[in-house]
Amino acid sequence: MSALYPLKFKTIYKDKIWGGNKIKTYLGKDFSPLPNCGETWEISGVKSDVSVVESGSLAGQSLADILEEYKDELVGKKVYDRFGNIFPLLVKFIDANDWLSIQVHPDDTLAKERHNSFGKTEMWYIIEADPGSTLITGFNQQVDEKIYLDKLNSGHLTDILNKEEANAGDVFFLPAGRVHTIGKGLLLAEVQQTSDITYRIYDFDRVDDKGNKRELHTEEALAAIDYKQYPDYKTQYTPQINEDVALVSCPYFTTNVMEFTEGTTKDYSDLDSFVIYICVAGAYSLVYQNETYEVKMGECILLPNTVNQVEIKTESGFKILESYIA
Repeated sequence: MSALYPLKFKTIYKDKIWGGNKIKTYLGKDFSPLPNCGETWEISGVKSDVSVVESGSLAGQSLADILEEYKDELVGKKVYDRFGNIFPLLVKFIDANDWLSIQVHPDDTLAKERHNSFGKTEMWYIIEADPGSTLITGFNQQVDEKIYLDKLNSGHLTDILNKEEANAGDVFFLPAGRVHTIGKGLLLAEVQQTSDITYRIYDFDRVDDKGNKRELHTEEALAAIDYKQYPDYKTQYTPQINEDVALVSCPYFTTNVMEFTEGTTKDYSDLDSFVIYICVAGAYSLVYQNETYEVKMGECILLPNTVNQVEIKTESGFKILESYIA
């Protein structure tokens, strides 16, 4: 019998030049004494910021230590065979009070070669949006490296980038190589590969409180960028109540949305993976082996591979992003 149980972790708070207050005012997470909070890392195996268990018999232990000890009991055999002692997903909440830098992430091949790291494919789920908020994902026309550099160097990069209006419930899938940024007024949940490699292309000529511009990675980005134009950058799905709805399925993660007004049960006996629940609305009680775990909006919980059956109870209703590796 495994000693593992549903795991909640201590939130890691990050202040950012573009961060705001919605992490506190909307998600109810206190990031003091930081002046603002651009993002929170909820479940992380990134070496510089490894998550620590908040409660239960494993409280105070890091995700890395638990993975090393429990291996496939935590993540599943297929996942452990593929990733070893690196937890493969990073889950964040991001609050953009201003535009983030325009950036791109390398794929696995380039990231391995340059940084001995995984690449960074990610997805965004918009939790809340100020009216008229937008984001950038991909190009609005077919370009090549020369066209791209001409626009970048002349200060007209945004002319060739695809801008999308973003509203609560919208989903955007961002494979490695896609140029992107989050616009002002957006609060979102992000699921991504475990990687912290970002090539910053353009930062709107911002300076920090010391008058310094942030570093750009113009040369590094060239080989990472996918210059193609795609027909649709927003993930299309039809919301349903009281049933699972598929959002994204890729080699790195599968994410579904569960919007329920009533309780439900889940059986993961046939899934050879951990499961992460990201609560983006409402609240619920997770019941496993006669133990109850209370989870509210803005909280995440990790179900180890050995946790096969759970009951979810709710009074208010809830919306959960369910992520795992298929």
